[in-house]
Amino acid sequence: MTAFDPMRAIASVRHEFGEHGGVNLSIETSSTFTVMQAGAMPELFQGMRGPEAGGCYLYGRHFNPTVLVLARQLAALEQTQAAYCTASGMAAISGVLLQACDTGDHIVASDTLYGGTWALLHDFLPTKAGIRTTFVDATQPEKVAAAVTRRTKVVYVESVSNPSLRVADVPALARVAHDAGALLVVDNTFAPVVLSPARHGADIVVHSLTKFVNGASDLVAGAVCAPRDIIDRLFDLHHGALMLLGPTMDPRAAYEIAMRLPHLGLRMREHGRRALAFAERMRDRGLRVTYPGLEDHPDHALLQRLANPGYGFGGMLTIDMGTTERANALMETLQNQEGFGYMAVSLGYADTLMSCSAASTSSELDEAGLAEAGISPGLVRLSIGYTGTIEDRWAELERGLAGVPVHA
Repeated sequence: MTAFDPMRAIASVRHEFGEHGGVNLSIETSSTFTVMQAGAMPELFQGMRGPEAGGCYLYGRHFNPTVLVLARQLAALEQTQAAYCTASGMAAISGVLLQACDTGDHIVASDTLYGGTWALLHDFLPTKAGIRTTFVDATQPEKVAAAVTRRTKVVYVESVSNPSLRVADVPALARVAHDAGALLVVDNTFAPVVLSPARHGADIVVHSLTKFVNGASDLVAGAVCAPRDIIDRLFDLHHGALMLLGPTMDPRAAYEIAMRLPHLGLRMREHGRRALAFAERMRDRGLRVTYPGLEDHPDHALLQRLANPGYGFGGMLTIDMGTTERANALMETLQNQEGFGYMAVSLGYADTLMSCSAASTSSELDEAGLAEAGISPGLVRLSIGYTGTIEDRWAELERGLAGVPVHA
């Protein structure tokens, strides 16, 4: 497969000038749109006209011009035919799964997922919709294949798992899913620009745009990137999960995110450069650190094979402090004494964000789920920022580590 540059793909999308010729696109805040001939209204409702057919808009929950600009950019980023922007990452995930599955259908999912996704699959969908999920070690495609049933409609994984940082073998998983007549859905929140799952066989790519893509921890947003026919079904007026459930992205949020996309590649490079530097130094210090950029990571070679060149290995790493008490002591020292970063969930911010996964973003998992995912009580997830210098930040981190006993 030829090398791909996601940022070059975004730059190739036709530039949208503002209403009066401004270099930035305009923010269209209308919730409803006029038609010039009465006959156009039923054609809009019947799907005969739309943004891509005649340039007509119907209603803000259906399509908005500003939000559509962002969708086109994200489709280019992920190399899909189309995209649909949502109010959150969970809205994107739940909309996709409800669209793909009917009552009685089945999903095979990785046993290591963001806690909200795990709860959706493990608790909400079986109770509310009769859609059941089998969780397996998705790093072994043969286990995914063994879990498939005749009712399996989706294989669901994260490109880089939260928080264990295992890398999905997307080509192998795509073969398993497609052999079963199922869709491969990949959450690429942890690795935008770094990985392009659709180029390796994923049918649908979802994002929490809240994280790296937006980059400022000031907006909540999501996206579905997929073939056009799948996107068309999602906003169908009669059966579209996103159209009917209504998780609409606000055009102001779409504008803000679109303005930040041009420097996404620069940010991801720097997140990755610093994460690798810290991971190498932590490893050399004898700490139990996990980072896909380290040669001893079990998926290092796989990520090298799948990654887009030039954007590093991502901005996430973990350090296992052994116990919750050690993890909390380290995070409190790093935030309150050293100013290294902040104890907060989420990721992709300019400053480093730290959380103890078992007690925060993975707390929805039960004890068995945490054990299967390999999430220990003392696992600290770090989203490495890019403020300050590497040497200053490393000095802060070293001082913080010096005060906490290292897990044996």
